[in-house]
Amino acid sequence: VRTEPISIASDLPTRRLSFLIVNMALNFVSRRAAGLVRSNNVAMTRMFSSEAAEASGNMSFSFNLPHESIYLNAKVAQVIVPGAGGEYGVTADHVPTVAQLKPGVLQIMHGDGSDAEKFFVSGGFALTHANSATDVTCPEAVRLDDIDPNAVSSNFEAAKASYAAAEVGSIAQAEAQIEIDVNRAMGAAVGLSLV
Repeated sequence: VRTEPISIASDLPTRRLSFLIVNMALNFVSRRAAGLVRSNNVAMTRMFSSEAAEASGNMSFSFNLPHESIYLNAKVAQVIVPGAGGEYGVTADHVPTVAQLKPGVLQIMHGDGSDAEKFFVSGGFALTHANSATDVTCPEAVRLDDIDPNAVSSNFEAAKASYAAAEVGSIAQAEAQIEIDVNRAMGAAVGLSLV
């Protein structure tokens, strides 16, 4: 156990070495992910998700809220995710991805010819793993069929009024802005145009 103060100057060589090791590890991982490094004498291959889905079939899907798991390792054909950078689809053997979710519609295709199961999510994260598994975690989600368009419209108008009444730059104004954004996205999901 070290009791004297740590000297930044005396620990500099150790810090540089740690920095170099971390950078080397990150470079190796990024090259391996890009398919430039061979693993166990077998070249890593990268497939487009449509080719991979045809090759391997369904993916494993888990959809979790803080108070319940809607799906836990369910076999599905595809999931369409409302990512913060844009909506995207995930199928079996998709490249590993981590994405923040924006308020929007999460669509789950079961592959049996039925319509997609749709949930409105207020945000969250999606993690797609290399083993054809995707986990979606959201603070809140509701089936699209359970949303009342009249309630969405009135909540949107109330949020706009709260925003206008709040002090500029205040927490109340920021909270009202979040309510406006979520209700606008929820309205768009059920066919409303809220401005």
